[in-house]
Amino acid sequence: MFPYEIDDKPKEECGIFGLFAPGLDVARTTYFSLYALQHRGQEGAGIVTSDGQVAHIHKGTGLVAQVFNEENLSHLKGHMAVGHTRYSTTGSSVMRNAQPYLIETLHGPLAVAHNGNLTNAPSLRNNLLQRGIGLSSSSDTEIIVHLLSGAGGDWMSRIRTFMAQAEGAYSLILLTRDGIFGVRDPWGFRPLVLGKIDEGYVLASESCAFSTSGAEIVREIMPGEIVRLDEEGYSVVQGAHPQARAFCTFEHIYFARPDSVLDGKSVHHVRQALGRQLAREAPADADIVVPVPDSGTPHAIGYAQESGLPYTEGLIKNRYIGRTFIQPTDRLRRASVAMKFNPLAENLVGQRVIIVDDSIVRGNTSGPLVQMLRDGGAAEVHMRVACPPIKFPCFMGVDMALQTELIAATKSLEEIRQHINADSLAYLSVKGMMHAIRESDGYCNACFTGDYPINVQLQLQDKAQFQQVFGIG
Repeated sequence: MFPYEIDDKPKEECGIFGLFAPGLDVARTTYFSLYALQHRGQEGAGIVTSDGQVAHIHKGTGLVAQVFNEENLSHLKGHMAVGHTRYSTTGSSVMRNAQPYLIETLHGPLAVAHNGNLTNAPSLRNNLLQRGIGLSSSSDTEIIVHLLSGAGGDWMSRIRTFMAQAEGAYSLILLTRDGIFGVRDPWGFRPLVLGKIDEGYVLASESCAFSTSGAEIVREIMPGEIVRLDEEGYSVVQGAHPQARAFCTFEHIYFARPDSVLDGKSVHHVRQALGRQLAREAPADADIVVPVPDSGTPHAIGYAQESGLPYTEGLIKNRYIGRTFIQPTDRLRRASVAMKFNPLAENLVGQRVIIVDDSIVRGNTSGPLVQMLRDGGAAEVHMRVACPPIKFPCFMGVDMALQTELIAATKSLEEIRQHINADSLAYLSVKGMMHAIRESDGYCNACFTGDYPINVQLQLQDKAQFQQVFGIG
């Protein structure tokens, strides 16, 4: 049985962090940085530290604050660390697949934290099994660990050998005896950024992780690059020839924290631009603009700015509600959205409302939200979505659901409007989305267009098989 969810959003696989900083409490610094990356994964967290000779690890299921405490952090000694927050697609195997992975090699400890998904993981896994290498999990991160440890040469050579074999999305942070390495795949699917602190250098999925450690952005790691952090500072080399760049558009739409900078752009400003473009493409005769909090807020602000309509709150979010593994009764399931949102009736009575959301995936919550606004007194409800219809699954490390579960893949625009009971419904166009991001190419829009930047196995039919083969990262 899959965990019961009361939201309808695509799920990012994880957040990663690493640092080389002699003289710094690296465990505590990593802990607070993972806290800043909590939005990228809420079901597991882990930290590995090392002095170059001995490595220490602690990881577990749950939120960062639930996994770590003063006692277990005190045992994580050393001058370098790597950390991970994880979103898992299966509840029963969360601990088994928890990261970072840590093994001992002839060249010292190796710890790996991974954000992404290897699309050729089945063939890589089979090759390892044929070589007599046993695997203890379904995670492609374990495959990465064995490919790195089994290659020849120094760590830089081993990483290059791995990059020559791997296909798909991977941003990696490795802890070795020689230092910390950051690796970004040649397509640049997932983000990775370098920062500087007084005692050394840090790597993270997003720049928002730097604020808790006092780090400043140095640069983003580019597709195919390898960065090394050690006692001499940092160095960057090209580990694999860059492919046609395919940065995940959903990082800007939803995944990244608004205060992060990705691809040289403020995420918050991009989201406002998406909302402004949506207002130009899909105006509505209405009185107010309200967001689906919190992810729809910057988009709604942009929509209101462009349309000239007042922006106001119409839904109040309970921010202490998240994913839960407690199965509700049928009655509670029907009322599930009320666990997370409540209408602000005084702002809604008699108003023609434009409600702005960042995306619609399965369509499970949009209808209840529309009804909630009506119950709060709204005279009309017009749904606007700040991205194109999601019609195809993701195979690069995002749980976007199977195609048969995507409402835009199975229903027309009018059928979706009727399904959610909105007075009107409109999505942002692909062209308009890229105009708002100020790019014409270099982004992966496969979930909107079906145009995958690399070959994937699209014939998978059931969720169990999908998770077994791709639901890793």
